[in-house]
Amino acid sequence: MNVPTPDLTRDLRRQVYWLLIAVAAAGAAGRILSAERLYEPSRAVPPGGRADGRYQVWPDKQPRPMPTFGSNDRSRWDTVRALVDEGTFVIGRRDPSRATSDNPYGDYGIVFEDGWTSVDKVLNPVTLEFYSSKPPLLTVLMAGEYWLLKHALGWSINDHPNEVVRVGLLTFNVLPLIFYLWMLSRLAERYGATDWGRLFVVAAAAFGTLLTPFLITFNNHVPAAFAALAALYVVLPLAFPEGPSGGRLLGGATRLLAAGVAVGLLVNFELPAAAFAAALGLLLLARAPVRTLLCFLPPVLILIAAYFFLNHLATGQLLPVYEKIDTPWYQYPGSVWATIHPGAGRGIEFAKYTEGRGMYAFHLLFGHHGWFSLTPVNLLGAAGMVLAFVHLWRRVRAGRRPDAPPTAAWDVTAAGSAAVSLVVFVFYAFVVSTANYGGWTNGPRWLLWLTPLWLFGALPVADWLGQRRWGRAACLVLLALSVLSASYADWNPWRHPWIYNWMEAGGWLPY
Repeated sequence: MNVPTPDLTRDLRRQVYWLLIAVAAAGAAGRILSAERLYEPSRAVPPGGRADGRYQVWPDKQPRPMPTFGSNDRSRWDTVRALVDEGTFVIGRRDPSRATSDNPYGDYGIVFEDGWTSVDKVLNPVTLEFYSSKPPLLTVLMAGEYWLLKHALGWSINDHPNEVVRVGLLTFNVLPLIFYLWMLSRLAERYGATDWGRLFVVAAAAFGTLLTPFLITFNNHVPAAFAALAALYVVLPLAFPEGPSGGRLLGGATRLLAAGVAVGLLVNFELPAAAFAAALGLLLLARAPVRTLLCFLPPVLILIAAYFFLNHLATGQLLPVYEKIDTPWYQYPGSVWATIHPGAGRGIEFAKYTEGRGMYAFHLLFGHHGWFSLTPVNLLGAAGMVLAFVHLWRRVRAGRRPDAPPTAAWDVTAAGSAAVSLVVFVFYAFVVSTANYGGWTNGPRWLLWLTPLWLFGALPVADWLGQRRWGRAACLVLLALSVLSASYADWNPWRHPWIYNWMEAGGWLPY
């Protein structure tokens, strides 16, 4: 009779997990409580220069102190305020009869007020009403919380922006972060093999990814990563019996329902994540077709329907308005987007006019906004994904099912994550017309929701390296470089990464 070897360090590992979670959550909370938009002298327009994609006009009077950082999150907060305070998605209006020398287009409304301005807005050419360019579901959810704060505590977001914004970020970002790291630690316990590998992956999740800087701002990338991991966490025990034993009180139907909600939210937050939804749905259909159709599919379809319904409710369009970048919705008189054309200036928005798609793809992976160059812990995830394909190929050649034990759950998940990541990367690098790396941002933000999938894929590689002194040293170097990138602009994620600034300072960028 084989007696299982006791895991003598399991309790210690769990204590270390909670130590990492506590430090990560407290650090994020502290940054949120002190969040404030700052103006940097290094970005002020130099003498004889002009405002463009590199420099900003220095305010001629003291701007209103605000816990928001720029156009992206302000666009969402503007809509939150409009929904609750005015009962509309409209964040501004254009009335030519109001035109003056200081306001040549007659624009007015929330998005033109001090502390609320944003370039991430579109103008309905028929009604002359301004809307946020962001998909509305996440904003509607935050508006629900603001409505509660306003009616329970009397906090108006215009009069109490610090209180409302910070409470919103704590509940939407920090509380889910705790659950996110806890779920990842549970997966590490089940699918990891060594103390080093498990602890390394959780430490990397807590401090070594570009999700960390985004915790202090209202954005779609953080909740999308949380939703992706939540879907994976609840599905694995159903798809693979050897999966983690956590959540045994939840029945199969409940888990499928929870997975459907997570996937539906994920697609709302990151539309290309439909590739992940399709992959997960096919896996579940193969395992439990009836329960998948009855429990998993309905919440996914309902939330996808909500995506189109809310888009239509907000702007009168079924598709998101960010698809209209080359139409009058964006290219209206006075729009920043109308000034971006060849020869009109310099900065990251002009990258598409000076480099080809191949160079863009390089920078998105290994260059100034690189998935691997900024957070090289992802190299371990890449190695793990290659290992997963090797395992699957060996099973097929041996005449066994690809999903045969003992490592079926990890192999299939890592290989599927690689396929989904490839689809998403090709979409952003070669399909969409927007080739500006996400604008002013600390890295490849459109890929950030894939972060937990790559961390999961890194587990066996971290285990293997952790058994060798040089391997542990290599892991520490990769983690240190990743933490450097995550900490480089942790006071504002809407700033360029260090590699971009280094290349710009050296005059190595043509834009």
